[in-house]
Amino acid sequence: MTMLWRGLCILPLLFVSGNCQFLFPFLHQLDNPVGNVRKVGVSADKIKKKGNANGNAAVTNYKGKWEIFTKNSGVSAMHLILLPKIDQALMFDATVWQMSKLKLPSPPCRHIEGTNEEDCFCHSVLLDIETAKIRPLRLKYDTWCSSGALDVNGRLVSTGGYNNGSDTVRILNLCPTCDWQEYPGALGNGRWYATQVTLGDGRFMVFGGRNFPTYEFVPPEGQRNAKNQVFPFKFLAETHDAVENNLYPFVYLSTDGNLFIFANNRSILLNPNTQQIIHEFPVLPGGARNYPASGSSCLLPITLQPDETRKLIPAEVLICGGASHEAFALADLKRPKTFLPANKDCARIDITKRNGKWKISTMPSARLMGDAVVLPTGDVLLINGAQSGSAGWDDARDPNFTPVLYRVRGGGGSKFTELKPSQIPRMYHSSFALLPDGKILIAGSNSNAGYVENSLFPTEVRVEKFSPHYFDPMLKKFRAEIILEKSANQINYGKRFVVQIRDADKALDEQNLQVNIYYPAFTTHGISMNQRLVQLGIVQVIKNVAPRTHNIVLQAPIHSNIAPPGYYMLFVNFNGVPCRRAMWVQLLP
Repeated sequence: MTMLWRGLCILPLLFVSGNCQFLFPFLHQLDNPVGNVRKVGVSADKIKKKGNANGNAAVTNYKGKWEIFTKNSGVSAMHLILLPKIDQALMFDATVWQMSKLKLPSPPCRHIEGTNEEDCFCHSVLLDIETAKIRPLRLKYDTWCSSGALDVNGRLVSTGGYNNGSDTVRILNLCPTCDWQEYPGALGNGRWYATQVTLGDGRFMVFGGRNFPTYEFVPPEGQRNAKNQVFPFKFLAETHDAVENNLYPFVYLSTDGNLFIFANNRSILLNPNTQQIIHEFPVLPGGARNYPASGSSCLLPITLQPDETRKLIPAEVLICGGASHEAFALADLKRPKTFLPANKDCARIDITKRNGKWKISTMPSARLMGDAVVLPTGDVLLINGAQSGSAGWDDARDPNFTPVLYRVRGGGGSKFTELKPSQIPRMYHSSFALLPDGKILIAGSNSNAGYVENSLFPTEVRVEKFSPHYFDPMLKKFRAEIILEKSANQINYGKRFVVQIRDADKALDEQNLQVNIYYPAFTTHGISMNQRLVQLGIVQVIKNVAPRTHNIVLQAPIHSNIAPPGYYMLFVNFNGVPCRRAMWVQLLP
């Protein structure tokens, strides 16, 4: 690549009105030959280390705000993920219902397998997160209870589903007219209620599914797995109980390259290269956590240092709520139905320690079928779900309307704060997406086998946005703006890069500054596949390069087990308040 402005004003991030006003010989920008992609590097030898920001938060008693974003999204969002670059929320349900609240705009309709009938309803949409405009998409193979993740180019790669979709791999590209590309028969086993995880090299693995205690690597586009490419997984067979309770296992890539896998109440580390279980953690007491007991879980923020040299970066997992092992049988199989209370515990464990133990705390209210949203600040929002019963059709009661903020860091006092309740029950099949402005998109909820309006909990097509505590109007002054044209949107492992912000504060106390990158979650059934937040090491802050404008010199994660390659939202937080809007960055080798 060609060096620009060699020997003269070599950091265009410091330009003001096109004129060079500052000169820092330790910085440079490289021209990128691929279109208008901004790629900023910083030489490693002359920048003084400033330490890692702790991101202290401003005090607020604000409980948040709810708003109806759209009254009819067309489909009930059983599955939801925010797609990068285009800022569209992808939502889809299941073709098995043969109905939705939106018809396809034109032929062809979907031919219903084994019949001469056609289904002309839409089962997948793209929702513009600013305008609520909906673009229908076409599906042929059933996506009911499927899985997914983004690839390095931001495309969604989805796996599994029901019946003719159970062994299907489907891909959705990012373009104004793109539609699903479906590859039936690509998987070696059917994957219904399975979990997909992204490895450090960008490959995908998919674990489990009803009647298949196995796993496999997702094949490249257009290829098929043979039966000998499916691996038996004794751990999933062992964690299966009378009502399963081990579907949609929680699977996370640890910073050492191993996979943490939790099913029912047990958890292990699996080496994905040797396919060997290398460690088993203590049993988590108090019930079951996976479908249909359906607790929620997330990988807690990974914190990096400037000039990171540690061989092992700590990583923790949080698991909250769930139900007793027999909850599903009593709610679904017994008559009259019995709805047992959900769990109130939250447990966390360091998955990089071989002597790691569960640390358990108590939530303000019980919750199952909830979602654990990792916020831009690094705290966790527990949202959606019910307080009794189980996942399944009409198997839960007592909606939990109240979001709970779980503070990951901090000493004394409760880790939990209740925020403003919603008015809409979000029960079975609810979902979420973290948005670039820091709000949470909340959608879905369908406790019925189809689209039903006359029921205790009607099928929900309304979509809400929730503004968390950091949207306190008194904190608006701390919401910085990222200057996109002066910031890197393509970064490389271990390299330094620059993000420019303005309007945060003239003095800009660096101890209250934090920069985080967030990998969007694929959410369904209370599981958030591949959700990941990494706090970057701040190397230096160059203040007031223009009035109230600052350059933040950062180091990208040093390897891909910390953060797999792909698209992340980059948030700059000041005094615990996220920037006005995150920018998309692509992390590459």
